[in-house]
Amino acid sequence: MKQAPQLTPQEAARLVKSGDAILVGGFGMTGNPTRILHALAETDIHDITYIANNVGEPGLGGGRMLRNGQIRKAIGSFFTSNPEAVAAAQSGAIEFELMPQGSLAEAIRAAGAGIGGFFTPTAAGTLLAAGRETKRIDGRVHVFQPALRADVALIRAWTADTAGNLIYRLTEQNFNRAMAMAADLVIAEVEECVPAGELDPNAIHTPSCFVDYLVPVRTTAADLGSSASITDRAKKTDDMRLKMARRALAELQPGDIVNLGVGIPTLVADLITPAHGVILHTENGMLGVGPAPESGGAMEYPVNASKIPVTALPGSSYFDSADSFAMIRGGHVDVAIMGGLQVDEQANLANWAAPGKPLLGVGGAMDLASGARRLIVTMTHASRDGQTKIVPACTLPLTATNAVDVIITDLAVFRFLDRRLTLTELMPGRSLEEVQAKTTARFVPALKTKEM
Repeated sequence: MKQAPQLTPQEAARLVKSGDAILVGGFGMTGNPTRILHALAETDIHDITYIANNVGEPGLGGGRMLRNGQIRKAIGSFFTSNPEAVAAAQSGAIEFELMPQGSLAEAIRAAGAGIGGFFTPTAAGTLLAAGRETKRIDGRVHVFQPALRADVALIRAWTADTAGNLIYRLTEQNFNRAMAMAADLVIAEVEECVPAGELDPNAIHTPSCFVDYLVPVRTTAADLGSSASITDRAKKTDDMRLKMARRALAELQPGDIVNLGVGIPTLVADLITPAHGVILHTENGMLGVGPAPESGGAMEYPVNASKIPVTALPGSSYFDSADSFAMIRGGHVDVAIMGGLQVDEQANLANWAAPGKPLLGVGGAMDLASGARRLIVTMTHASRDGQTKIVPACTLPLTATNAVDVIITDLAVFRFLDRRLTLTELMPGRSLEEVQAKTTARFVPALKTKEM
């Protein structure tokens, strides 16, 4: 059996050439090949095309290469997690291409499978579909997404054997599994390397045929950045936000598989008890998400899509990002609860691009909004400057078209019934007249509009 050569991070860095396109594993800093990236930051390579979910954190991982001016172009899903990446993109210091997270994962997997691209309903009707070929398939508009292959893949696994077989830990599969298949040269940073034959073949995630080199290095808390500790991760909450979260929880049924977006939806997780029978899904690769631990970080626990350490409930499972978004697009996620900036009369949602902010972070929002069987939007009825968020037509960049089923605000609950925006409930102490005065969209008051 072949043996995968073992290198130091510095030796691995010398295999990357100026002008290369590199795939970089990780979600946030978990499952990220930090030591190889730091070794690259010590070289004089330049004009790199950096393909990853995000560009590290400031001065950490790819963020260190960014500071050095070594990245020419970044292709990814969520650059806003690194303010230095946002500044570089706005100033023109780097080129960038923003992709929905699920499309990014699937484009990489397609490249690894020798497939030239695919059609997906994700992003149809949005800015990110501009200029792309479209087809109507089974009554839905689909957008063509080319495959995404690179010269080098830098990935992170927990355990390897000397043959190059890899096993990932917890939510650290993320983009690593697909990236291991989609490059001409694959270098795996690993926590430990054991003799060939010691790993259970049933447990191997990435077979040795995909891996060229191993870089054994130990992870430290410093490598994990903001996910290293749950400390100081307080959620923004108040009585009204909790009321909206409780009302959203009331929409869920036992057995529902549910994905929670950032903001108000994250509060729903704290309200769920075993009696609800709800199963939480997170798009970076976990089903059966439990509450946050009282202490600890990503060395001890998996992380959710907000990069916050969480616990795993009995019966939970881990998988990679490509499989996670296959669950979403394939209709296996029953409900998505997301925040919103605008919802209009046509059930269109805008929630990823705030006014005056750069269009640099979409994450999994487009995939979830178009792929979940049911979409619930929780949001304040008006913006901070008093502008209503329920409008005749969205003026902000769209997340998904004709997708919203339920809107829950601090004033009321709306449903789209027979394709019409319908007021069905009022929040305690609110009146129909107040809702009418603060809503520019046309809506139908239900015959039995009730106070919640």
